[in-house]
Amino acid sequence: IRGYDKQAEIDFSRKGVFFSNYEPIPRADAKRMKQDAIRFEQFTKPMQEMFSSYLSEESPDFVISSHLPRIVDGKPTKNPRYLQNRPDLEDPRSLYISEIGSRFFRRLAIGAPVPMPVNSVLLGRRNNPAEPGIRSLAVFNPLHYQELPELFMDFIASLTGKSPSTTGAGSEGALTKGPFNALLPIHDLNAALVSYILTDDHGYSSAAGHIGRKYRFEHDISLLIPEIWSRMFIHERDPKFLIKNGFLEKVDDFEKEGRTINASRLGYRINENFISTYFGRMFSAPDTVFTGDMLRPEEQSEEDFIDGIDNIVETQKKIAGNYFKDGCIDLACPPLKALLHIMVDGTYEGKTITDPEVRSLFDREAVLASDWYQARLDAKVIVEQRLVAKKIAAVKEFETLASYEGEHTRLKLAEKLAAANERAARYQTAEYRQSLIGTIGADPALLNS
Repeated sequence: IRGYDKQAEIDFSRKGVFFSNYEPIPRADAKRMKQDAIRFEQFTKPMQEMFSSYLSEESPDFVISSHLPRIVDGKPTKNPRYLQNRPDLEDPRSLYISEIGSRFFRRLAIGAPVPMPVNSVLLGRRNNPAEPGIRSLAVFNPLHYQELPELFMDFIASLTGKSPSTTGAGSEGALTKGPFNALLPIHDLNAALVSYILTDDHGYSSAAGHIGRKYRFEHDISLLIPEIWSRMFIHERDPKFLIKNGFLEKVDDFEKEGRTINASRLGYRINENFISTYFGRMFSAPDTVFTGDMLRPEEQSEEDFIDGIDNIVETQKKIAGNYFKDGCIDLACPPLKALLHIMVDGTYEGKTITDPEVRSLFDREAVLASDWYQARLDAKVIVEQRLVAKKIAAVKEFETLASYEGEHTRLKLAEKLAAANERAARYQTAEYRQSLIGTIGADPALLNS
């Protein structure tokens, strides 16, 4: 849309920008666009000036516009892209003002660092309605919270909806990109789970694409949620607070035609109380932002909702089954091992996902006290001891090379060797081992790899 995205049109008006999937506009067409005065005026001033400058010169032969993606098979592509400069580099003044403001508010000296902690990470999930040949995956409302068991079921499956730039829905993501990661996925999952448990990170996710079959949002909600989140106090973002005060409602399993629909895999979701309270800090009429059937997509189509849940459960079972086929189940930490069994069989040692014995495996204090976590810390000690020993050996070998004898002083090898020996001694102490408590450690299974 001409003039809609002002920042994009500023970017398009510059030279030296990388574009992909935009239609090349020859001079004759660009001239006609400018002569169409009413529509040409809809562009922002930078775009108007860019077109005028292009037409006043003899080269290049083509120009592109933000409103004209490349035509593929007779229709505009849904996947135009361009590389945008980092906003903080484009506008250093605003960055400086924000840093100075934080410094003054915290009463920090001019020379002191200004840490900017990230205290919230909200995932984004792509949803799609049912299409010919593609199953429904639009069962989430604008914002969900999942406890760790349900969250990691999603992480393991890496299930995503259909994107405009892909051919369909499926299981994809970092854990499925083999060429980019030579490690077995179970090692990454072990580390990720330990990290989530130890940091008490909250499993929030916002919707992108669709909510149910009726509403298409693309990334609008993903852009809106951070604005809402920044207007909430820290304690208000805690899921325990939101659940206790009725701002999050649990999605429960239900029976349909004699079988159980595992809707509880969706965790908790925001409701009208959340909208009126927290969206009200941004909108004058918050109840008009999301309707009831947006907050409860099953009201749009129960059939699609059930198929979407089945799609999730079936995909989770299929992906989890791979960890049994390749033997990775034996390398999984106890919480993940229980989760993988439940995803495939529905139970683990006779217990379901709702049993307290299973859910307690994800408790922070239980993990810290467990033998398997202590083994990760012991493995970390060994990793650091091996690494520093390797570095010491490399420095000593370098010192024996006659051709580099004159470099010893310049490279400060004596100081570096002394520092490495000091670290090596520290890694042998009980104090160092104690200092690792609360970290993710290292996977013992990788020590001999």
